[in-house]
Amino acid sequence: MLVHSKAARRAVHSVFFLLFVPVFALPLLVIVAASFATNWSGALPSGATLTHYQDIVRGDSLDALVTSVLTALAASTAALTAGTWAALAAEKLGPRTRRVLDALFLLPVAVPSVVVGLSLLVAFSRPPFLLNGTPQIVITAHTVLVTAFAYQSVTAALARLDPAYEQSAAGLGARPAYVLWRVKLPLLLPSLTAAIGLCFALSMGELSATMMLYPPDWMPLPVQIFAATDRGSLFAGAALAVVLMATTLLVLLAVSRIRTRATYR
Repeated sequence: MLVHSKAARRAVHSVFFLLFVPVFALPLLVIVAASFATNWSGALPSGATLTHYQDIVRGDSLDALVTSVLTALAASTAALTAGTWAALAAEKLGPRTRRVLDALFLLPVAVPSVVVGLSLLVAFSRPPFLLNGTPQIVITAHTVLVTAFAYQSVTAALARLDPAYEQSAAGLGARPAYVLWRVKLPLLLPSLTAAIGLCFALSMGELSATMMLYPPDWMPLPVQIFAATDRGSLFAGAALAVVLMATTLLVLLAVSRIRTRATYR
């Protein structure tokens, strides 16, 4: 819309595709092609086969996928709950206290995730909070890492929310709890669904902290992808990566449909 002439629009579109295809689209397409390949000849993989996907169905990779989905669901739900609660509370705080709260929530994403994993490993390796070697410590790590995104998303939505709705409900005699559940949260629903979708996608792809914490019986799919490529099974790792991408996209599409319905209700 900022470019009016046809020639300028064509130039902008050409530059976009020249940057987008090699940087974003082409690597993903190569991964998809590698997942069906048996060898690498020249610049691209070759030798079509479905063996890698058959191995996923027959092996323990489906268990790893289920582990990733369960971890992401638990972490994103916990992150959305904590982030929404904190954002609603911060709305009533003073500017200084709010800045402190913002810094606390942003701290886990301001440092490398491996540092977060190490800190949780040290903190929860002794009673009474002995979580080391359990699935709960992996879910906790993912929750810590993605809560900041839920908090920021809900905080931004609250800043855009028209206070007239809340004031009108309160003026009609509605109690604060009723205003929250029947007025405020429904208005925030599109932002809440966007936040949980983002948290889910980030959790599905988390690797650094997970590598330090996961127990043998709770191995998420990114760890298995790393293990496969580390031992030289590049094509098998590519197939696992495609399954991870497809699952994440399907969940995000489902969340997007929910968000669209919530927006136009």
